[in-house]
Amino acid sequence: MPNQLEDVDLLLHALADPTRRRMVERLGQGPASVTELAAPLAMSLPAVLQHLQVLTDSGVVATEKAGRVRTCRLEPGRLDVVQDWIAARRHTWERRLDRLGAALSEEEEETT
Repeated sequence: MPNQLEDVDLLLHALADPTRRRMVERLGQGPASVTELAAPLAMSLPAVLQHLQVLTDSGVVATEKAGRVRTCRLEPGRLDVVQDWIAARRHTWERRLDRLGAALSEEEEETT
């Protein structure tokens, strides 16, 4: 469980930045070179590489180098870690709200 929480932390940190989310959205369309990822961003190439490093450290993006071109691709399965974590939280709160609703219904029936 602690390792899973570390994974969630890494992924949420990686996705917390709007620039990195734009990069992930772009990679959702297919692989791209670092130059292609950097083109629409108003920042230096070293800044883009720093963002890309955060994404690769989280495992949501993988890179390959062929010659002088580094190609990036999305690892969509990695996002399942966050999805599973959110689903577990949702399940907990739905159960609590269902119990609250049942308790309120009982109380309403008792007063009428």
